[in-house]
Amino acid sequence: MIPLVNQAMRFPDAIGIISGERSYRISEVFDCSVRMASFLLNGRSDLQEDRVAFMVDPGFDYVKTQWGIWLAGGIATPLCISYPTASLKYIIEDAGAKIIVASPQYARQLAGLSDEYGIRLITIGEEADAAIIPLLELSSDRNAMILYTSGTTNMPKGVVSSHENIKAQVSTLCSAWAWRSQDHILCVLPLHHIHGIINVVSCALWSGAVCEFLPKFSEKDAFEQFRKGRINVFMAVPTIYYKLIAYWETLPAEEQVELTQRMKQFRLMVSGSAALPVRTMARWQEISGHTLLERYGMTEIGMAISNPYNGKRRPGYVGLPLPGVQVRLVDEQYNDAPPGEPGEILVKGKNVFSQYWNRQESTALAFTPDGWFKTGDIAVVESDYYRIIGRNSVDILKSGGYKISALEIEEVLRDHEHISDCAVVGIEDEEWGELVAAALVLNGSDIDLASLKEWLLTRLANYKIPRKYLALKELPRNAMGKVTKKSVKELFALEQK
Repeated sequence: MIPLVNQAMRFPDAIGIISGERSYRISEVFDCSVRMASFLLNGRSDLQEDRVAFMVDPGFDYVKTQWGIWLAGGIATPLCISYPTASLKYIIEDAGAKIIVASPQYARQLAGLSDEYGIRLITIGEEADAAIIPLLELSSDRNAMILYTSGTTNMPKGVVSSHENIKAQVSTLCSAWAWRSQDHILCVLPLHHIHGIINVVSCALWSGAVCEFLPKFSEKDAFEQFRKGRINVFMAVPTIYYKLIAYWETLPAEEQVELTQRMKQFRLMVSGSAALPVRTMARWQEISGHTLLERYGMTEIGMAISNPYNGKRRPGYVGLPLPGVQVRLVDEQYNDAPPGEPGEILVKGKNVFSQYWNRQESTALAFTPDGWFKTGDIAVVESDYYRIIGRNSVDILKSGGYKISALEIEEVLRDHEHISDCAVVGIEDEEWGELVAAALVLNGSDIDLASLKEWLLTRLANYKIPRKYLALKELPRNAMGKVTKKSVKELFALEQK
């Protein structure tokens, strides 16, 4: 059977979902999922791993659709609800979707693609009167989900995970982060990404906890939910914490005090999906009383490294390998990196995905001959804790013969009083190989570049100082808040024309 569904059904009478001002017991989620599965099957006994793309708002309908696809033997392929039609078309075509499920508000957008590819389109609600049919017992080694990579540097690839992969990812986190049935988490994350799907929704349901959905994030609404006193676990990306801090600072003193007291009662707060600036972490600790638990993961592996739930959480570090997850740092020849030296992170374990969909060559290139997944991320171990230096192809710049960490420069730039955010990239250059370039978001003040360079020289080696600058109102980001550095490079290219 499906491990996640089986585990959740150990708590049939527990409230599992709060969505649209309604509460749903886990048994109700299951019953509606069975009805959805019966409707998806449409007379068949098994979808036999047909890909079912679904564009459904976060909440009860999302979960019953996801579970229904699994119970019917299909592969769940979630679509981002903010994607333009061209991006949706790419995923539907690449995955070879056989069925599309949509919330009513997205059905019209998807109808053209349904007609173009001859794909059955189901609008949420159509399954309400479906006759329930007996479902097959399905083995847990079957493929369960295709999530598409963020595509920050190239075209997105479909990451295929089995039910066993999901079981490993979820059970490990539930143990490491001490999930319990009394927990109540607020979901503010998009559900086409592993952070929201696995870390938030799946961990809550696995544990018999409550997952409450905030369909559209706003700082005001998030704090309003905090104020009610039911939420005790919160997970978000650094951009969201930054926005919450900025909003909190606009509130009257008495409201600030009330929210701070509420947040101090939380059990756990987690940040991930992008590097957490140390300054943001420190300010959030002042406001909430919590040292955010930062962790490291990606679509292909779930979570691999985490700061401890009980124990020291070190700012700027992602922590220690999670139980059951093997991690190595290697050099460019895939030999173990010497102690204290940076290396690429390799990961092995039951949490690791099986393949990139329909990309045999990419899959082969992603693994070493002895089965280690090559993350492409560079880290260093210092006093047993892992610190991410950057992405091999994006954040490690090669300028004038030096290897330079873009993340290190960004962390320094954010400490400047006139800079609220930044992104550092490498610009191709005949002389230097790559020029270090910085896109800056200023906090309302102009900045003198000569003074900035002098300030940087007190904190960075000369070869790390950016040679090109670009002022932006905001940085280009994807749905998870990650800066799309490919877009930043394109902005510099336009500036040079």
